[in-house]
Amino acid sequence: MNTFPLFFKLEGRKVLIVGGGDVALRKADLLSRAGACITILAPDICPELQALLTNAKAGNKHHLVYENYNQSYMTGARVIIAGTDDEALNQQVHADATELNIPVNVVDTPHLCDFIFPAIVDRNPIVIGISSNGKAPVLARLLRARLETLIPQGYGKLAKLAGDFRAEVKTKIPTLTGRRQFWERAFEGQVSELMFAGNETQASAQLQADLDSTAAQIIKDNTVQTSSSNLTSQHADGLETQAISATAPVIANESTSNDHNSSHDMTAKPVQPVGEVYIVGAGPGDPELLTFKALRLMQQADIVFYDALVSPQVLDLCRRDADKVFVGKKRSNHAVAQLGINELLVNEAKQGRRVVRLKGGDPFIFGRGGEEIESLRAHSIPYQVVPGITAANAAASYAGIPLTHRDHSQSVRFVTGFLKAGAPNDNFKNLLDTDETVVFYMGLHSLPRLTEGLITAGRSVDTPIAIISNASMPNQQVLTGTLASIVALQEQHQLPTPALLIMGDVVALHHDLAWYNLHNQQHNQNVSDTADNWLREGTAATPRDDMISSSQSTRQQAHALSMVANLAEQEKGDSLEQLVIG
Repeated sequence: MNTFPLFFKLEGRKVLIVGGGDVALRKADLLSRAGACITILAPDICPELQALLTNAKAGNKHHLVYENYNQSYMTGARVIIAGTDDEALNQQVHADATELNIPVNVVDTPHLCDFIFPAIVDRNPIVIGISSNGKAPVLARLLRARLETLIPQGYGKLAKLAGDFRAEVKTKIPTLTGRRQFWERAFEGQVSELMFAGNETQASAQLQADLDSTAAQIIKDNTVQTSSSNLTSQHADGLETQAISATAPVIANESTSNDHNSSHDMTAKPVQPVGEVYIVGAGPGDPELLTFKALRLMQQADIVFYDALVSPQVLDLCRRDADKVFVGKKRSNHAVAQLGINELLVNEAKQGRRVVRLKGGDPFIFGRGGEEIESLRAHSIPYQVVPGITAANAAASYAGIPLTHRDHSQSVRFVTGFLKAGAPNDNFKNLLDTDETVVFYMGLHSLPRLTEGLITAGRSVDTPIAIISNASMPNQQVLTGTLASIVALQEQHQLPTPALLIMGDVVALHHDLAWYNLHNQQHNQNVSDTADNWLREGTAATPRDDMISSSQSTRQQAHALSMVANLAEQEKGDSLEQLVIG
């Protein structure tokens, strides 16, 4: 490597910046976060820099010197930055700093830099610096952006929590290996997930409980070792004893913490820890629309239960060795019914596994996430919910159809095109407001009945309506028309599922605002792309063989539960599902 990475402690230390423009502002912003006492030396200092260093939060630690450069201001400086547009002045600053043996950085001039400002990922106290040695700073920033997506903000709080417990851990776990294993379990287990979910108090309590449990097990193991050694010395006939490793992973349970006789029961087995379920919104299909948190949890999962609307590209981002089980639904074809899915989530979590329930779109918008959570709560299974970009938002955005617009629509309504038992939605009287956009989920198959019902209820035959198929994907298609014409247009072009309908005056904006995949829009259907659709109408929704690695027992359980759950769901009544935003 051409430079050696070091981290400067600048808290309360003087840093001199020569220059008062935008360059000085950028450097001062970073250095002030590190606690440096900044002196700005320049005849003119921009207002933004003045505001940064003179606000109430900054106190009186910084100094603005409205003068031309003078070497005397270098006295006491820990580091010096030259950020002027005067090349000769910058070279003079470098020469003077070098003479005084003070590290100096001349911005954007690598050969005059004793140190380099890296691209920074800040998760205080975790800090990551990325440098290209001045060769490609834009590339360094792009790499930083990649790391930002992989490192949750909660890592900083997790590191602070670890610092609070560090002395106690060192006291209670005497071996270096034991401490390393303890921290690995904490950083990869429930403590970290509680912290990432914002439950700082619970995370601290869990870490304390884990530490107390580990310490108790160490004492117990040492006692057993001592007793075994004494027994061996008293019986010279070769009686063997087995020492238990003091650094083995320990699970807090009643056998180690509540049963006073457990220390004498060498055959007691630890209670299987309860895992956790993550209800994750996978978005509309484009993997780049996943949230940072969704990606992190997908890469931690032991098993993934995924829907038909989860694209292969998104599924590929799950942990490679995780079991992947298809539980998708297509209209009247349910691989596993909802009650069966609920049971699978509970059973896998009770085996101590980290379970991801991967759902297309958003779990709480016609995704039945609420039903799954009710089941998890009934069985005391810990869970988290990660929202995703719902299909309506994605389809509208990628089709250039704003769901609301000051001139056309003041609210938006999300409606299911089908009820629970498959009966089309006949409740059209609530869908006649011309100032409202209506989005129909799962409405393509009932398109003729929907349009007929709307017209009969009083909606104008000229009302614009659009079909968006495979929203956000490379094979996205958009078909626009009116309530009077859309059925015939769909019969002609045969846009496939997954698709949704958007109705309202905002649809008329599509032709002006469309921006994505324009070559594959109305009247120009790409047949080859459509054939590659993973949810192509008439094609079985069975996933590729290489996308499933679940055990045979899990598949058999899913099948059995599906049969039971389907019978139970057939007895349920219908109810209209809709969401109004406005």
